[in-house]
Amino acid sequence: MSILREARLSDLPAIEALVKAAYGHYVDRIGKIPGPMRDIDDHRYARHIDAGHVSLLFDNADGEESVDAGNGGEPVGLLVLIPQTDTLLLDNVAVAPSAQGRGFGKVLMQVAEARARQLEFDSITLYTQELMHENLAIYRRHGYVETHRAEEFGLKRVYLRKSLA
Repeated sequence: MSILREARLSDLPAIEALVKAAYGHYVDRIGKIPGPMRDIDDHRYARHIDAGHVSLLFDNADGEESVDAGNGGEPVGLLVLIPQTDTLLLDNVAVAPSAQGRGFGKVLMQVAEARARQLEFDSITLYTQELMHENLAIYRRHGYVETHRAEEFGLKRVYLRKSLA
């Protein structure tokens, strides 16, 4: 069973380690540092935590009542959800490489959609780098449709939206 909880500032080192592990292999492929890793240098994760936008997923295989980063429990995934005017932005969904292929990404995607509905949004949006083919395929399998492409901060991004209506 998994445990999802809101991130705390004390989780910041674990969040940054998870992001580096999940996105680090893309640096060679795209020839640039991916956006989620740039967010570390820009101190965005601390701001997102303060705003209540970051959730952490822990694998509670031992059945403990609670788990915490730094106390023996490392997060297997994270979710950054940012309410916008007319949609919920899924700013980041990441699963630790050691936990990939075990359904945690699917759980996080379901949580994102449930949160969007809870906030009464009729859609959820996200973007990814165009050379992250695996991610594009996953999002399309989950019903996301490409809306446009743009180059921002030197990164070629693909924007996708999923209707929840």
